[in-house]
Amino acid sequence: MPLGEIRVAINSDQDIVSARQEGRALATKLGFSGVDATFIATAISELARNILAYAGKGEIVLRAIHGSGDGILVVASDAGPGIRDIPQALRDGFSTSGSLGLGLPGVRRLMDEFEIKSRPGHGTTVSVKKWTR
Repeated sequence: MPLGEIRVAINSDQDIVSARQEGRALATKLGFSGVDATFIATAISELARNILAYAGKGEIVLRAIHGSGDGILVVASDAGPGIRDIPQALRDGFSTSGSLGLGLPGVRRLMDEFEIKSRPGHGTTVSVKKWTR
């Protein structure tokens, strides 16, 4: 049975919880281990928190993917201020909000593939994938 796309609008803290729960449920359906499902849920939380903190609103899209194996694609997008210096934003310990969260470097470590597109004044899209083992 093919699994469809799940879209979660991110406008509040409750939406972060919803996106995390949807991601964990999809990961479980796809056969991810409990540890990997937790990694996926944590990455989703971080991406959704960034949307709220920096753009105020946006969207998380979850999709089952199939290639040489099964996996999950998470796309976090917003129309916020964008990221002026992506290499700096990807440095461990960097934070413009003073947070102690994992941030983008943590998301990159938790997932198997990581891509970011951002233009100042035009928003940010982060796409991450995790493959079943």
